[in-house]
Amino acid sequence: MTSQPVFIQVGALADGFAPDSHILSPVDDLSGRTLRLDFTDGLAVTLTFVSADVVRTEHGEFECRVTSVRDGIYFVDYIGGDAGVDKHGDGGARPVSTSYVLDVTQGLCTSVTGTLPNESEARTDAFTRVERGMELTSVQATFRHGRIAQQGSAAAAQPTLHQPTRELIGMRNLYTYSATERYEHVYLNENFYAWQCLSGVEAGLADVDRCHYIAIADDLFLFVWREKIIPTLGVVMIDLARNKTDGKIFGYQGSQFGALSNFPVGALAQVLNVTQYPQ
Repeated sequence: MTSQPVFIQVGALADGFAPDSHILSPVDDLSGRTLRLDFTDGLAVTLTFVSADVVRTEHGEFECRVTSVRDGIYFVDYIGGDAGVDKHGDGGARPVSTSYVLDVTQGLCTSVTGTLPNESEARTDAFTRVERGMELTSVQATFRHGRIAQQGSAAAAQPTLHQPTRELIGMRNLYTYSATERYEHVYLNENFYAWQCLSGVEAGLADVDRCHYIAIADDLFLFVWREKIIPTLGVVMIDLARNKTDGKIFGYQGSQFGALSNFPVGALAQVLNVTQYPQ
């Protein structure tokens, strides 16, 4: 009889992914630049890149990671954001992370603000959540799409904003994060994907979780998932032209909800097959 696979905390996952990982090296292309992001919901955000790993916004300065999976397109990520804005109505702040996809060539941007649950929310069981008409996952994500303000951009033809896509649906992909960590994804429909760990610290584990797909450029996607068992937010760029991914996983360090883990991930990608359903 095989042993029962056990779900682990995000901090332990980070430890497993760290050695010899396929993450991209940070870049300093944006250092010294200030970008104003104008989103379709009316929100405007100014990002000033103080250095290669520090960004300043209206809410303060944050240690950040900046990578580029494709020329002219950047992934910017940090812990923090609109912290203190209580969307739950109970006055309690939740841990927040912010991720941006910045296409400085096309002048396009997308933001993902992820919010982790507090301990009470995380410990609410699935049956209770169903009874209350809630999502099974207690991790939240807010998406915004917009443009990077540039001189002369108003007069020129503007490209289409980043938007949700169905292009990944039906794919079964293999992701090799390191010599030890390998996962399979099956993109089921607009709302859910299935994953299993083929080898690594989560070997034998599998689940179906809430997800979101955003088209960034040809064969380049922003993939976001929100897990329901261990509070986890994943935000990853998938480049199927280069067969490469890069992004992050955000969650609690352990089961005491006192410390956060926001660690980089990157994988070699391989499309195993694509399922085409009959009409």
